[in-house]
Order: sequence, then structure tokens, then C-alpha cells
Amino acid sequence: MPPSAHLYDLQHAPDLHDLMTYPSPASGERVGMSYIMPTTPEDLVKRRKMMQVWADATCGMMGRTPDFLNTSIMGFAAFRDFFAQCGPQYGENIWRYYEHVRAHDLCLTHTLVPPQIDRSKPASEQADPYLILGVVQETREGVIVRGARMLATLAPFSDEIAVYPSTFRGFQGDEWRYVTMFAIPVATPGLKFICREGFDLNRPTWDHPLGSRFEEMDCVAIFEDVLVPWERIFLYKNVELYNQVFAATKHLSHIGQQIAVKNIAKTEFVLGVACLIADTIGIKDFLHVQEKLGELITYLETIKACVRAAEVDAQPNARGVLFPALDPLHTVRLMYPYWYPRMIEVLQILGAGGFMMTPSKRDLDSPIGPLIDKYYQGASAPGSERVKLFKLAWDLAGDAIGSRQVLYERFFSGDPIRNMALRYVSYDKTEMVNKVKAFLEKG
Repeated sequence: MPPSAHLYDLQHAPDLHDLMTYPSPASGERVGMSYIMPTTPEDLVKRRKMMQVWADATCGMMGRTPDFLNTSIMGFAAFRDFFAQCGPQYGENIWRYYEHVRAHDLCLTHTLVPPQIDRSKPASEQADPYLILGVVQETREGVIVRGARMLATLAPFSDEIAVYPSTFRGFQGDEWRYVTMFAIPVATPGLKFICREGFDLNRPTWDHPLGSRFEEMDCVAIFEDVLVPWERIFLYKNVELYNQVFAATKHLSHIGQQIAVKNIAKTEFVLGVACLIADTIGIKDFLHVQEKLGELITYLETIKACVRAAEVDAQPNARGVLFPALDPLHTVRLMYPYWYPRMIEVLQILGAGGFMMTPSKRDLDSPIGPLIDKYYQGASAPGSERVKLFKLAWDLAGDAIGSRQVLYERFFSGDPIRNMALRYVSYDKTEMVNKVKAFLEKG
């Protein structure tokens, strides 16, 4: 079963239906709450609560649950006037596409960056100018594209793929062939996905509780002369607009809320595992353990505060659509790449050598099971429960899915060093600098 299938089922649960859906403005039928175009603070709260259900259902371990790109497409549609600057048809295209995915509740994947071939050279100077995705030809039906993009998370389980501008670097005026933003079905002829090795490998859920449940899969998307219909193109050839897409549409604003909500669920889950370990092996009263758990609690409450601040300080765009405040969401986006690896380090410190001596469910069910139950017991749990807890903690702190989670949180939003530097460059520092100058002038 695709890892996102049970999330869609939650939308139809009788006790969650009103929380997870809302009436479509176009048809009146119920559609996913993640598509809502918020115009009131209450809309933002409703969407956050819906996101929390999905995030909790995955323990925060799926960064690309469908609500991520649902809110992204909605945010672009709210700024359709920006896309219309490239041509009126492009503004109409992004709006129609938003209505299409909302009506059909499609699952999307997306790509943002060129493959790691030679990052020292621009796209046009690679060994083959179409190693990186670009337009080969225009036809009456659309454009033919060729090349590769990464990193299409959730691609094997998705209905469509959206190709966004690169977050790695902007393009120059003579690189128009690489300037196209579009969305097409994943079943489009010529489109292929190359996947990394999976985490599941048909291993028992008891022994690998996260890896067997929450495999999103990451892929390189390869386009072999793929036809992109004109009506599915949102930007084309306009290098200046292409390089401005994310800033001009406040892209981080809506997906930032989803990211932060996912981070809350993820932090709560790691904190819960850490607290259970401390209690199970009798270390919860040690001062250095309490200090580390207090550190994790502080991360959690900081993220919660940022989410609330972003909602309270939300501002409308020209069409009256509310956009959560960016500054608090930037804080979460920039700090979590540092916080999450530290959280996993705390787990490793608490569990220590206990992770290295954990038997399997098969061992527990074998003739030596009673010995395991006796000698693996904890201060507050029998051996079988302690082993099960440490299996979960090992999935987080040491196994393949846990390592992928750390790598994902470090880099999914881009180079953390560059992001932090850009935060300094773009942040309005005038007020605080003037305060210091005024103080110095007092003599």
C-alpha cells in the first residue's frame, strides 16, 4: 500500500470529515482542507489542524505528505497575476491547474534542482546541454523537454509531477531553454523515475516500525523528449520572472506552515521516544539527561510559537488571500536543519550501547525468548517491551530510514549555509542599526 493511502482514508473518517475537508467554491462538493485558499485567520487554523492530523499519522516522518504540494499549488494560484506577466494564458493555466488538482484530490511530486553532474558549470556548459532539463522543441501541442531533475520524493505513488524553478541557482538571459515551469501526469510517455534502494525490503514491522511504514522514496526524474501541453505550462522563457517565482509569490509562506506543523509532530515523536528511553532504563533523574530532554522540549515549544506567530501576523495579498508571516516560518526553516540532527544525537546518547545489543522479534519468539525477557528488562518495562522500544529508537537513530531523515532535514530546504546567509542579506536591519546609532550619538 502506498504510504500516503491511509492519509486519504482519514479524510473520509466520520469523526474527521469536517476537519479534513471543506466545500469546494466551484462545485460545493467536499474537497481536501489543504487546498483551502485562506481569507480569514480561522481558515489558517482549520488548515493547521488538518495538517496536524496527517503529520501525527506519520509521526512527522513523511516530509512530502500530499498537503505540502497542495498548499504550494494553492499559493501559486493565489498569485496568478504574477504568472500572467509572462502571458495571460499562464495565469489562467496555474488557476485551472489548482482547480483541477483540488477537484480530483491528486497526489503530486515535484522537482526543483538539476542533478549533481558538474555544479561548477552552468547548464549550457555541461558535456551535454540537455543533461539538465530543458526545452528541445516547440510544437502546436506544447513543448518537448529533455534532461533530468531531482529530487522527486513520493514520485512512485504520485499522480502528477510539478517542475518548479531551480532553487540551486538562477538562470541567465541566454539560458531561456531551461526556463519552464509545468506539471504533467507521471504516466506521460518518456518520463522515467530512477529510485534509490528502498528501506522496507519486506522486513517485519515489529523490527522496523518506521522503515516498513513510511517509505516516501526519492527519485531522479528523467525526461526523454516528453511533450508538455501548452495548457500545463505556468512560466516559459521569461528568465527574470522565473528567477523571482519563489520570492514574488511568497512561496515559503503556505508551505512553511505545513513544514512547521510536520516538524512539531516529528519533534513530539522524537521527544516521546527519548522520554520513554529515559524512563525505561532508569536515567530520567540524572541531571544531564534532564538537561538534554529540556533542550528538546525547548525546540518543540519554539516551533509551536513560530507557527502561532505566523498565523496571527498573516497578511493578505492583493486578492485578499491570507499569507502566514514569513519571519517566524523562516526561523523554523533555518534552525530545524541544526535542531533535528541534535535531537537524534540526544537519542543516541541516551540509548548508547543499548542500540547495539537489540535482538529481533524472531529471537523473542524462539526458545531463548525467556532469557531475553529476563536480561533485557528495564527499570519500568519487561524485556519484550524494552526491545520493542529500542527497535523503534534504532529506526530513528541508526537505521537507514533514520539516516535518511537526518539528511532530509539538513538539505530538503536547500543549502543551510546559503539559506542562513540569505536570511542576513534579505532581513531589514535598519531599525536595530538606527537604535544603536542613536544610542552612540548620545555620547
